[in-house]
This record gives sequence, C-alpha cells and structure tokens, in this order.
Amino acid sequence: MIILNSSEIGKPIEGKFLYRKNRFVGVCQVNGEVVECHISDTGRLKEILTEGREILLLKSSQNNKLLYKLLSAKMEEGFVLVNTSIHSKIGKKIIELGLLGFKPKKIKSEVVYKDSRIDFLVDERLYIELKGCNLLVDKQCLFPDAPTTRGLKHLKHLIEIKKEGYESAIMILSLRECKTFLPNIETDPDFSKMFETALKEGVKFYGFKVKFDKDFNIVYNGKLEVDKKLWSWLKKSSS
Repeated sequence: MIILNSSEIGKPIEGKFLYRKNRFVGVCQVNGEVVECHISDTGRLKEILTEGREILLLKSSQNNKLLYKLLSAKMEEGFVLVNTSIHSKIGKKIIELGLLGFKPKKIKSEVVYKDSRIDFLVDERLYIELKGCNLLVDKQCLFPDAPTTRGLKHLKHLIEIKKEGYESAIMILSLRECKTFLPNIETDPDFSKMFETALKEGVKFYGFKVKFDKDFNIVYNGKLEVDKKLWSWLKKSSS
C-alpha cells in the first residue's frame, strides 16, 4: 500500500555523507563536489549519519540558503527516511486511509492546545501526537534518540486531554525494520516514565512501520506494537 507517492516527495539525488557540521547542517559529497545540506531531524542519528554513508538528497527551494536537503540514508535494510518534514504528510495519509480502524470525516493539523501544537485532531474528538522513530537496537525501535523536553510536554498534554473527556493518542512512525517499540529509558528516563503513565491513563498507542519501495514511494510496512515487557509491567502495576 502506497502511503506517499514518490512524485509527492521529489526526485532523489545520490550522494555520500561526510560529517555533521551542527544540528541542522551536514557536509556531503554530490557528483564529486563537497556541499552542505539541511538536516531536518535534530536527533543524534549517530549510527545513521556516519562518514561515507550513501544518502539521498532533494533540491531545496530557491529561498533556502542550502542547495540540498537530506532525505534518506542507506542502512542494512535499505534507504531509511531521515527527513522529519515529511512525517506529518505520512501520518495524515495513514489516518485518511483508515489504518486507525475507521475512516475519518475531518482531520485538522497543528492544533493548538495550551502552549503546544498537537499534530492532528480527528473528527473533533481524537487528538494525535506523531513521533518518527529511526533508532534501531536489537530489532527494537526506540524513541527518543536524544532527550526531548518537547516530547515530554506533549505526553503530559495528551494525558490532560484524556482527563478532559476527549480521546488522545501517541502515534509512533517507525522508519526502520524492527519487531517492537519501546521508549528509550536509557537516553530519556523522564519521557519513558511519562509514556508508561500515559498508557496507564488511557492514552492510545498507534504504531506503524513505513519504508521506501524500489520506486522511492513510501509504503506501508505493517503495524508496530509496544514490546510485551512493557505491557506486562503496565498490567501488573495497575492491578
């Protein structure tokens, strides 16, 4: 099932990654020329953005100071999306296609709640916050790969929304080939504990895997479940 057509993404340009200059700028090689590219994913990406890694880039718009923007990096399972600006498009298409279990009548994006923006409000009743996950450890997808105060605040707000009588959910979009999902407690214990609390309080979890196909469409790659160890802990602690 195609989630996002390649024509909606743009024509990829091959290159090699050299090093990360800062959070937003990478140095890479394209057609023998050393150039800088914009990196939209501010996570650490230490195991992905390594020297000599094959990458795909897109031409930036004319208003951008950098000529290229990073699209994906080639890992053992193929090219992996590392451009967070596309996540929202993917998430919205997943909702539109009915992969949550129902076909929505209305989807609002970037909905203001207190001092946050929640990614989606579906049918005026379900608030969904989307997080992209590209850290793979022992066949498990972990989020986050760097401490996230913003993500922690989003979880707190999802809990508040649930207590106000609405439905709320966190959607994890896995960009790697993994078996299950777990919050990354070693990297961000505060987010991980709040994630567990959110599930106990009735915040829903939606997990989906996506990947590039041979034509560089982004396609559905199956559901992503929370690791059973965490579900077991939640069941035990709530009894």
